[in-house]
Amino acid sequence: MSDNIFFINKGPFAPNQLFKNLLKKNKIRDVKTLDKATENDITFYESIKYRELAKCTKASCCITSEKLKIHLPTSCEKIIVSSVLFELAKVVKKFYPKADIDYPDLQLTKLKLAKFKSVKFGNNVLIGKNVKIGKNSFIGSNTIIESNVRVGSNCIIGSQVIIKNTIIGDEVVVQDGCKIGLKGFGFIPTKNRNFKFPHVGKVILKNNVEIASSCTIDRGSLDDTIIGENTYLDNQVHVGHNVKIGSNCMIAGQVGFAGSSSIGDNVSIGGQAGISGHLKIGNNVKIGGGSGVIKDIEDNCIVMGYPAVPFKKFIKNWKKNDKYNK
Repeated sequence: MSDNIFFINKGPFAPNQLFKNLLKKNKIRDVKTLDKATENDITFYESIKYRELAKCTKASCCITSEKLKIHLPTSCEKIIVSSVLFELAKVVKKFYPKADIDYPDLQLTKLKLAKFKSVKFGNNVLIGKNVKIGKNSFIGSNTIIESNVRVGSNCIIGSQVIIKNTIIGDEVVVQDGCKIGLKGFGFIPTKNRNFKFPHVGKVILKNNVEIASSCTIDRGSLDDTIIGENTYLDNQVHVGHNVKIGSNCMIAGQVGFAGSSSIGDNVSIGGQAGISGHLKIGNNVKIGGGSGVIKDIEDNCIVMGYPAVPFKKFIKNWKKNDKYNK
């Protein structure tokens, strides 16, 4: 059985229900990432960046390409396709048919105060089924907390907030107007229409996180989106699906993170910077405001500009090209 508490898994499936020529005999229980898949799961491998994870995967079968198959263990059956992500999207859709669109939660009900005796609520709060909220938390007016969401103790959730597919730790602050746990921006272009990629992951906000007003944090596609302890996001920050942000990070207003990038601990990012997808940003990194990061950054670096370069190089180039310094 799947351990996903937010989406219903329609599996397991017989191998030939997913791909006709699969040799595997046992049913396939779930679809997971390379590092989390077990012997009863199907996974995918579509970029050389994940070669080390591919070498160690325990999945029984893997959707991949002809060029990449050599990195997978002999115990893992290779499913060779021309478009890995398109075939993956179709498989995820079979397991989780309702995860490609954010359907309204029809189990929302008016607040029952007796169920949350130590929690304070504003007006017009709607709560879904099986929601858990810890002691001494505050929930603002016109906020919606959808089914199965977990909120820790001593949290402050502002007004007009929507939270779904999310687990929140203790002493977390989510200010007004935030949208957390919604579907990320993922689709496969085809000839006649875009095929929506289902998002079956969740958002995890660890202890003492603060999310300022009007931020949007997308849930993961297959993996989770995670914000580490004591990390603060300023207003209007967008965090894409599968992004991992470490502990003690400071993210200024209007920063955007594309999907599946990993941010280390103690990272500071100035306003309106953009982080491209599938990047690794090291620990103790500082990124100047308005920068565009398009490649990995090692620990302890300071970068700025578009594309982002070491700060000293940025200043040198700026002085060289600035007409007012001539």
